[in-house]
Amino acid sequence: MPTYLSPGVYVEEISSGIAPIAGVGTSTAGFIGAIAPDGTNNIYKINLEKVEGEKVGTGDGEKKTFDLSQSPVSTTTGSFKVKVGETENTTASIVNADRKSQISFTATTAPTGEITVDYQPIFKSVEAEEVKLCTNFGDFKKFFGDFSNIDGQNTLAHAVYGFFNNGGTRCYVVWVTATDKIATALNKFEAIDEIAIVAAPGIDNIDVLGKIKDHCTNLGDRVAILDSPKTIDLSTADDVKKLQPFNSNYAALYFPWIQVFDPATKGQKPVPPSGHMAGIYARVDNQRGVHKAPANEVVMGALGMQQKISKNQQDGLNPQGINCIRDLNGNIRVWGARTLGGDANGEFKYINIRRLFNYLRESIDEGTQWTVFEPNSPDLWARIRRTVTAFLLTVWRSGALFGNTPEQAFFVKCDEENNPPEVRDAGQVIIEIGVAVVKPAEFVIFKLSQWGGPGSK
Repeated sequence: MPTYLSPGVYVEEISSGIAPIAGVGTSTAGFIGAIAPDGTNNIYKINLEKVEGEKVGTGDGEKKTFDLSQSPVSTTTGSFKVKVGETENTTASIVNADRKSQISFTATTAPTGEITVDYQPIFKSVEAEEVKLCTNFGDFKKFFGDFSNIDGQNTLAHAVYGFFNNGGTRCYVVWVTATDKIATALNKFEAIDEIAIVAAPGIDNIDVLGKIKDHCTNLGDRVAILDSPKTIDLSTADDVKKLQPFNSNYAALYFPWIQVFDPATKGQKPVPPSGHMAGIYARVDNQRGVHKAPANEVVMGALGMQQKISKNQQDGLNPQGINCIRDLNGNIRVWGARTLGGDANGEFKYINIRRLFNYLRESIDEGTQWTVFEPNSPDLWARIRRTVTAFLLTVWRSGALFGNTPEQAFFVKCDEENNPPEVRDAGQVIIEIGVAVVKPAEFVIFKLSQWGGPGSK
């Protein structure tokens, strides 16, 4: 207590005893692109221009310039393979200048067909396994290039574009040279606490998906969005099993792939939906809250689907936790909100329930770090109760918890009963929290019958 030496009125600021818990972010995504090289020397094949019976080059060769704005940038020069029609030339050279390349080679006959160049691109300022934060698609293009004719890079570009187009605002992106390098990327994601969603667009290898699932499960603060194989005919039970490689309440899988406009080919192209779904998660989080199921939502940018799913087909998929994307009255909508495994995952069969618990756990964890090494006394217990109760009251008011009153929606217990001497002697403080979550109305049933009017039975 301060010492007062002269008469007067003194106003003091004192601590309220409550350190507010701030809710953590739930919609920052982490994308891993597996951009496999074509060959052993990281050589990519780019079709640059069609020629019809035109004689290209004589003597030292004719220089031609081609726009590579739709391809990753090559920062190296030297000799590369060039194939014009059926004739292969191995003495060609490429000189990069402002995303264009001058190609010089000799052809002894008039070629017909496409000029094909094999060259080694290096992503602009981004090495393999280097993680970059992107807050818009312009950031992605700066680091990783625009839509291109390289399958892996184009798949990653569509995923990130779909993320931002559907409501995403922040994502971390990394590319690897092969799927067996994804574990390294996951290790780097582990250090980024902000990431709440992880996806590897287009990857359907069971072992790799298992690593992504384990990464999310072990950390306990993020979920995986998985892609199905590109095509499954669903005609046999074995085909259906391919869509459910394992059960996990930390993962959600979406099927089928969607059709989008591809700027690189100027036509429609099937792409995996995980990037678009991550954006929908972010959109729903922002508009409604993490407790709202990310379903019955339009997939922005989707022009169609790789294959259409009927209600009867979904009847066999939904209980297993296979979330379908369907064309309903001309709108491409997400029509499932389950974790992978569905009914087998019990109280965590819905992806929004899992994500809500991740949000609660992470928020309380980060918001109560001040309690560590405090005197383990009834005063501390009371401060913890007030802090957690104030946070859960806000969560209840947002509509995330079920109950007409806070007492019906949650409880927080931290007192002498659950902190006896033996617990205190071990240096522990036990806080018990119970929440009544709001589950999605997955099946809306109207019971319709004939009525004879007033007075009838």
